[in-house]
Amino acid sequence: MQASDTPLALIGYPAPAARALRELGLVALSTPTDHLKEVMDACMTLGFSGALVHRSQEARALDATQADAGARRVGRVDAVAFTAGAHGTFALADALGDTLEASGYASRGASALLLGTDVHDLALALPLTRMGFSAVGVAAASTPDAERAARDLPAGVRAFPVSRQDSALVGLAERADLLVLTGGHFPAGLAQPYHTIIDLTGQLGTVAGGATLLDMTELHARRLARQLAHATGQRFHAEELKAAVAALK
Repeated sequence: MQASDTPLALIGYPAPAARALRELGLVALSTPTDHLKEVMDACMTLGFSGALVHRSQEARALDATQADAGARRVGRVDAVAFTAGAHGTFALADALGDTLEASGYASRGASALLLGTDVHDLALALPLTRMGFSAVGVAAASTPDAERAARDLPAGVRAFPVSRQDSALVGLAERADLLVLTGGHFPAGLAQPYHTIIDLTGQLGTVAGGATLLDMTELHARRLARQLAHATGQRFHAEELKAAVAALK
């Protein structure tokens, strides 16, 4: 791939991350993390194409950029494009949809249950709900949080918001095909052999009940592909990003 001479800012990443991205033909430079708004302004002045934001800085970057609707819902920014301003996005959520689609999972007409704690972590799974699910349960620590998250489901999808303490949660899980854990713990006894489970918390090594835990090993490569497309305008395949993903932790 032809090297780009337009620099990419790395906010909060160590030096090996810059070296890994240079292997992809990108000029990547680490920046300070203090006073992020001033850092963004300086990057624009110096002609940077965009920035990748380390997870430790994602919440702070939300206030330092013009974040899109998806990033505002999650409350975090992981990539920035410097085009007439600092435009932030949160690529992980859409990368989740890419990963589910690539897995071959038959989502059209199926039902899902999102298990989270609040509006922000539940928003991670919202792109999945645009993939043809007919009904989606939304469980949060409180009913108001579940109801607020359910307002962002696509039109035509039947929504069932409940609190995690509600006895109706078990019934929703029994009728669901896909269970998505976005935050909090996974309730004991909820998984059944017919369930497929997506774990975004990293806490489920195995799942009791004979359920299938969806392989998410490609998620972060697909996320980086979306981040780079947003921040640089260049398209990469997930397969060619595996070494860079390992360095961008």
